[in-house]
Amino acid sequence: VQLQAYGGGLVQGGDSLRLSCVASGRTFLMYHMGWFRQAPGKEREFVAAISWNDGSTYYADSVKGRFTISRDNAKNTLYLQMNSPKSEDTAVYYCAAGLTIYNIKTRPDYWGHGTQVTVSS
Repeated sequence: VQLQAYGGGLVQGGDSLRLSCVASGRTFLMYHMGWFRQAPGKEREFVAAISWNDGSTYYADSVKGRFTISRDNAKNTLYLQMNSPKSEDTAVYYCAAGLTIYNIKTRPDYWGHGTQVTVSS
């Protein structure tokens, strides 16, 4: 599966931003999907994930209550709604696909290209 993320940019702290990730291939439905991010000088970290079968969602504590992950299987698209972003959310955001929940939260099987999100205070 090939992944392409869109929607990054400059956003004021407290505003909203939605990232999208379009997946190619007919097997999108069979993958758990997720978002990771990497800030300058830091390691890539897990942000959120959503299962392919029952829609269960998982979030890093740092974004819980502010970010919402969702997917539209008919459009092969994954979303990340970022509400009330903070300056510490500034990072390159990557979408990812995994064959298991464990994989999508730790070591995804597929990575997309990143999209830069910059939050100004």
